[in-house]
Amino acid sequence: MSINQSKQEEQERVNVVADKIDKKIERVDISIAQAHQETSRIERNYGENTKVNTTEIDDQMETNASVQQQKQLVELAVENENILNNNKLKLENLQGSPYFGRIDIVEDGEEDTLYIGTSTLQDDDGEFLIYDWRAPISGIYYNGVLGDVHYQTPNGPTTVDLKKKRQFQIVNNNIRTMFDTNETVGDEILQSVLSEYSDEYLRNIVSTIQREQNTIIRDTHSDVLLVQGVAGSGKTSAILQRVAYLLYHSRSTMNADNIVLFSPNKLFSNYISEVLPSLGERNMRQVTLNEFLSLRLNGIHVETLFERYEKDERNLPETTVKIRLLKESGEFLDQLSELEESHPEHILHFEDIIFDGKSFFTKEEISEIYDGINHAYHIPDRFLKTKNILIKRLQKRIHEDRNQDWVQAEIDNLSDEDFQQIITDHNIEESADQRDIIAEEFLRERYAPIYNALVNNYFFNPYKEYSFLLNEMDQDLVPTNVWQTMVESIDDHIESHNLNLSDSVAVLYLRDLITDGGVNHAIQHIFIDEVQDYTMAQLKYISQAFPNAKMTLLGDRAQDVLTSSYRKKDLVTEVNELFSKKKITTITLNQSYRSTAEITKFATKLLPNGDEVKAFSRQGEDPVIKVFSNDDYYQGLKDTARELNKKYDTVAILTRNQAQAEQIYTHFSDESIITLIDADYRSIPKGILVLPIYLAKGLEFDAVIGHDVSAKNYPDERSTDVLYTICTRAMHSLTLCVDKEVSPLLSHEPADLISES
Repeated sequence: MSINQSKQEEQERVNVVADKIDKKIERVDISIAQAHQETSRIERNYGENTKVNTTEIDDQMETNASVQQQKQLVELAVENENILNNNKLKLENLQGSPYFGRIDIVEDGEEDTLYIGTSTLQDDDGEFLIYDWRAPISGIYYNGVLGDVHYQTPNGPTTVDLKKKRQFQIVNNNIRTMFDTNETVGDEILQSVLSEYSDEYLRNIVSTIQREQNTIIRDTHSDVLLVQGVAGSGKTSAILQRVAYLLYHSRSTMNADNIVLFSPNKLFSNYISEVLPSLGERNMRQVTLNEFLSLRLNGIHVETLFERYEKDERNLPETTVKIRLLKESGEFLDQLSELEESHPEHILHFEDIIFDGKSFFTKEEISEIYDGINHAYHIPDRFLKTKNILIKRLQKRIHEDRNQDWVQAEIDNLSDEDFQQIITDHNIEESADQRDIIAEEFLRERYAPIYNALVNNYFFNPYKEYSFLLNEMDQDLVPTNVWQTMVESIDDHIESHNLNLSDSVAVLYLRDLITDGGVNHAIQHIFIDEVQDYTMAQLKYISQAFPNAKMTLLGDRAQDVLTSSYRKKDLVTEVNELFSKKKITTITLNQSYRSTAEITKFATKLLPNGDEVKAFSRQGEDPVIKVFSNDDYYQGLKDTARELNKKYDTVAILTRNQAQAEQIYTHFSDESIITLIDADYRSIPKGILVLPIYLAKGLEFDAVIGHDVSAKNYPDERSTDVLYTICTRAMHSLTLCVDKEVSPLLSHEPADLISES
């Protein structure tokens, strides 16, 4: 049978499946409408059934039972509606492109043909029309070559004979491309998909998953999965599909709320927000590192990585580098722990608990309790015992204060409704001491801020404790007076509610160590993108904060924009040393797909091991270096951006820092075609954009203009990572604009790439 004859038959099958999908959507729409009506009816009944007199005990008990029953009915109705909506979403994701792969296998002598798509589809008789790409048997499509293939089943590994592997590109239910292959993905399909890979959101390209990416996606055994991938190698795409796979694989024990993704910035978080829904899954929790730290250090402004980068660009003394490298190591956190435990006679830094402008518990009273507990106990145990004693003293005060005149006066002033509400809320029965019980409940509510302060450990000051340990620490990195100035600087910053990034994790680690808190056992997987921007101290703390979570770390040592000026140790080595007691798997992705071959080859010349990066065979324009020798640099930059914008939807002017981005923006201030992007942006508009490179990490643009790649702005090899990252954001067009003298980083480029104005 010829491929053309097969294509006609395959198209007929697509038509049949598409028709069944449409009919299923029609049916589910009817079911959703009915379910919504039912939910509304139950919610109305719920409202009516809670309007019952609660004055009498019998009425109250009957009402409580009725309320609970109605509440359960509402929850069931809402859950049913959610299930139907999720089913509809999966069906809608299949519309127009129901599947992308086919495998023909022989298992136990029986032939079978399976079609692979983004979710499972069965007909009304239960026959599988499409298999979910995450199903175990679908692994054959990604990993197998013709012949014997092994795949995992719930009962163990199984072997089948793979007879055919066919790939499709189906658009609007029409087969655009189709061919048989022995590989995972052929260039023809991949190029066709990636040529359209310029949208506001990262596209769902499960059909183009490569063998190495599939290994990343389906890994369920590693404690730490480290993916070292070159720019544009599909790290982010693979990792999001890994999230979808894990949710599918562990759907009975895990949901999206059990996964946290650390994104490099808010812009990137929004950029990828459409991917999981396109795979039929709900989005997992997303947070930036700064958001994570700030939430845990409430009331303190934690310096962001971007703010620090901007300051480092202006001035970065050698002593600052030495101290920062110490604080950012995993060993530094261990030193803090050892120092704390080595001073059992030391009394922690406590604070007064203030209520109504007065000290309810003084720090002297708290210190006396702590010091009175056996010093042989570990510090977290002594702290917990101190807290429990304080809570008991609070309960005693509540009991003693119930007969105070001011308390009795407050109760006398309660309205009948409020008085009755206290009785109802706390199930207080009629008795001789009912008024005393009411007084105690009243005081519990009044003293609730004190109880919250105790429960949340607000009586302990981790900042002063941190300063104390720094003063106790033996160090020979810098002169003593420099170290002391650093400690005093931390105290000054705290007074103004600010904290340096390198100190934030240390404070959190110390606080959680002493209070035995800050731990979330519910999170099962942590994903960290752009992990090369993280310190080992930060990774150590995140691992401690989520002790049950497996970690997936994605990075590229060549894109270390934010710390490359002072960090020299290799990322892979550091991670392996930090998690040496865990099962670590390292996967390297050297094939770049984002950019044209010309752009990739241009960018990799900047790297010492650039020949290891494999360029994708998509041809395009040569990069251009535009040198403006006169004083019209900004006019030339504007003209270049306008010309590119005639051809491309998104043209990004990428700068070293925010100040340069703002300076460029002022030169376009009379035009509406340019958008200045800052750290608070959550979406990428079309047109001409200007932004610092650190906000472009993980993103891609049709055309990129590198701002002022001159000898002054990019003077030496310390700027290599910045320039490499700028170049690799471009998919189709790359232009580097230079004010007068070309950077020495580009000295190897041939003259025909350089144009002078």
